[in-house]
Amino acid sequence: MEASNSAVRIRRARRKEAELLSELAHRAKAVWGYDEAFMRACRDELTLSPDDLVRDHVFVLEADGAVVGFYRLCGAGQTALLSDLFVAPEMIGRGYGKRLWRHATQTAQQLGFHRIEIHSDPHAEGFYLAMGAERDGEVVSTVFTGRRLPRLICWLTPARDGCSPEKGDFAALS
Repeated sequence: MEASNSAVRIRRARRKEAELLSELAHRAKAVWGYDEAFMRACRDELTLSPDDLVRDHVFVLEADGAVVGFYRLCGAGQTALLSDLFVAPEMIGRGYGKRLWRHATQTAQQLGFHRIEIHSDPHAEGFYLAMGAERDGEVVSTVFTGRRLPRLICWLTPARDGCSPEKGDFAALS
């Protein structure tokens, strides 16, 4: 079910929203069925500070005035890191993740990045692949020694024609 355009907007995150976004990230991560110990271990990784919201490119998606998702881009040079893209669990399936993804790719292009790198939760890898990202090996988890995460690349340059905002099998995720 695609979200209605009239009640949805994407805007820059505000410093005062750090706690709200951290809580949203924690709830969204828990959707994958991780146990309490795992979620406790991830708490710091899923916590954003007010300074993070100023330093990085953090955008929220509002639906009917409520924040229901966000993404965070950081990086330098030609590569942006998509360190977060979360949608509130009760809002999954409404097309908000796709909207955030499209906005993130447009933002990265406007900032001059040539690609987006994603260290994906294994459960979210299918979403990024459907959006046009390519698997590019694995990275070691920053939280759990020995845990490996999918490393994905989204090419933004026209010559690569990878993850342009128009590309991706959006219908497959509806």
